[in-house]
This record gives sequence, C-alpha cells and structure tokens, in this order.
Amino acid sequence: MNLNCPHCNLKYEREPGYFYVAMFVSYAMSVAEMITIAVAAYIIGLPLNFEHLWYYLSIIFAVVILLAPFNYRYSRMVLLYWLTPGLNYDPPKS
Repeated sequence: MNLNCPHCNLKYEREPGYFYVAMFVSYAMSVAEMITIAVAAYIIGLPLNFEHLWYYLSIIFAVVILLAPFNYRYSRMVLLYWLTPGLNYDPPKS
C-alpha cells in the first residue's frame, strides 16, 4: 500500500499502529466468508454430518486462504473509507 496518496499527498496512516484495527475488519470478513461457504456447500449437496466434517473444513480453509490477499487489502480500505470519521481530503480552493 502507498504511504501517501499519489494525487493529493494525503497520508493514509493517521497514527502509529492505525492499521492494526484492520485485523478486526479482516477477521469479520473471514468469518462471513466461512459462513457463506459452509451454507453454500450444504445447499450444493454436501450432507451435514460428522463423516463429512473434514470436507467442510478443507473447503472453508482453502477458500479463506485464497481470499486472504483480498481481505488484507479491502479490510484496510473499509477501515479508511467507512470506519474512520473525519478522513476527508479537502483540496485547497484555487
């Protein structure tokens, strides 16, 4: 990620450790993905019983690992644009 905006030079990291909060956003995104994948696997036809537990777990963890780069980037974007009040760039009036 860039440290500053290439167009307006806005510094993205407002304080040291600012993006640690993005870990919680990424966690919420991962949990939502896990629930969605489990429900989709059940709807597609994978029976919900103890014998098929490893199928569910392997499918869920494979998809979560594949979506980890997406979660990393978009959790920071969600933090910047939706969860940070007052982070607006107002260019100087010319």
